Amino acid sequence: MISLDNLTISYGGWTLFDGISFMINPKDRIGLVGKNGAGKTTLLRVITGEQQPTEGAVTINGECTIGYLPQQMRVADTTSLVAETAKAFEEVLRIEANIERLTAEIASRTDYESEEYAELIHRLNEANDRYHILGGDTRDADIERTLLGLGFKRTDFERPTREFSGGWRMRIELAKLLLRRPSIFLLDEPTNHLDIESIQWLEEYLKNYNGAVLLISHDRAFLDNVTTRTVEISLGKAYDYKVPYSKYVVLRQERRAQQMAAYENQQRLIEKTEEFIEKFRYKPTKSNQVQSRIKQLEKLDRIEVDEEDLSRLNIKFPPAPRTGQIVAEVKEVGKAFGEKRIFSGAEFTIERGQKIALVGRNGEGKTTFARMLIGELEPTEGDIKLGANVNIGYYAQNQDDLMDGEFTVFDTLDRVAVGDIRTRLRDILGAFLFRGEDIEKKVKVLSGGERSRLAMARLMLEPYNLLILDEPTNHMDMRSKDILKDALQKYDGTVVVVSHDREFLDGLVDRIYEFRDGGVREYLGDIWYFLEKRKVESLQEIERKDKPVATEKNTAESSTGKLSYEQKKEQEKLLRKLRKAVESVEEELAKVEAEIAAYDKRFAESTEYNADDYAKYDALKQRYDQLMHEWEKASYELEITEQN
Repeated sequence: MISLDNLTISYGGWTLFDGISFMINPKDRIGLVGKNGAGKTTLLRVITGEQQPTEGAVTINGECTIGYLPQQMRVADTTSLVAETAKAFEEVLRIEANIERLTAEIASRTDYESEEYAELIHRLNEANDRYHILGGDTRDADIERTLLGLGFKRTDFERPTREFSGGWRMRIELAKLLLRRPSIFLLDEPTNHLDIESIQWLEEYLKNYNGAVLLISHDRAFLDNVTTRTVEISLGKAYDYKVPYSKYVVLRQERRAQQMAAYENQQRLIEKTEEFIEKFRYKPTKSNQVQSRIKQLEKLDRIEVDEEDLSRLNIKFPPAPRTGQIVAEVKEVGKAFGEKRIFSGAEFTIERGQKIALVGRNGEGKTTFARMLIGELEPTEGDIKLGANVNIGYYAQNQDDLMDGEFTVFDTLDRVAVGDIRTRLRDILGAFLFRGEDIEKKVKVLSGGERSRLAMARLMLEPYNLLILDEPTNHMDMRSKDILKDALQKYDGTVVVVSHDREFLDGLVDRIYEFRDGGVREYLGDIWYFLEKRKVESLQEIERKDKPVATEKNTAESSTGKLSYEQKKEQEKLLRKLRKAVESVEEELAKVEAEIAAYDKRFAESTEYNADDYAKYDALKQRYDQLMHEWEKASYELEITEQN
């Protein structure tokens, strides 16, 4: 489908890619991995044609279409959410107009046996086929399902796009991309602005997608759940592994061990050869041998091994000053902004040493609650009481106000570090991707991601006993996330973390508070227990109509995990509706199948061509395909709802 042939990209005397070649086949699921700066994003831009290689070529099958989601892009500000999303169906609308034109032309003609008439019928059939493939029959339903799956609510559909934040605007572009159904998705960090539920919805979508996927991500679980092949970019070369990420890591270690052995053997050979040359350089009797060895070294194809920091950084948070057993008491807490209620009825206790995750869809109140814990916001109702001697360290997604732009990266840490840890500041900065001259950069010239990493590094130096971390891993590579996770696991204080990174939360937290539908519910277990209990990997909860804001009564029932009578009644009503929908489609399918069979029999026995019959026959087959699509969707929704 897409062939990359000997791609080379050079900038002056520096080569980013050196003769990269690999194929992308239909239905491939490829994770593109490598160090920061290895050229992953550049490779996607070369495939799309946004950047030209110095040498080599990208060959794309003529029928192949590409859907590219970069990390940053602009969204139109002149339309509503649903109108902007509907732009994904521009081709469908063009085909629809073409079908109407062809149908009108066919209806006006009577030369049924002419070549021109047969050509019109052929073109109409092709247009109808393309229309169905692109989802023309179900576009409104597909728009709704995709927007709900990505975390939007039905009440958002008519909101102007200009009212959405940057993260939500990226979701709009992702929705349009998914609805276009290209031959291949090129996705650059697609989970950065998604919550856990939306990530899992996207995983299911991509796993079941009929095209190919090539993606860059620092989310291990996402890579493992979506990809079946891993292409690593290292030292300008591409290494192709036919396995998902976790298995690739094992195979890469084996390949690296082989590379290191070959590299060390070659280095010994070079060293001995250079010793011989130096020893006999000025002896006339050895001149021929010396020249031979010099030429041998010049022709030698030098083995390169990707630099890897094998040192085990043992970064630890300072010991947490002791607090009382109760770190925070949350009693009937709620928050509203004007008439907009975010959540209510939150009631739980945070005890010393607990590691807690706050999860839920964006906008449900996780960050709001974190800011209430640190005292930035006051509850609209209820009360939050901190225990004795609680000293809070807070990591927010926006750290700009917490650091002086005139300080260098190194100074920012040096001014807050105390004790022996000051001797290891360079190691700590290196763990968070600040190396060499980076540590002398001023904070004001850093990117948003660099500032976030620096703020996290600084937080690790101060003696807090309650850490509240809001999306701490968004801008970190896998190694930095591992270092942070390891440090948090060993930390003897209390941790409250807002995160959508399942791999990061796994083994770190043992208690989950879910913010959902205006209430807060507790799960005593790890992140995988929560996901299993909530079944958020399914589409059921996402596709269900939004529930009304919780009252005090149903919030309390939600917090105990029990469905109220009204909720059970609503569930049973939904099941009846879904069963009826499946039965209705099955009945119509049976009728259409019978009509198609009747035409098949008539055509087998007929000796004459009847254009009207064939037009009706084609329409029946198209209707059959549409019904099958509807039946699959309805059956899946019913199955998921029955399981919940």
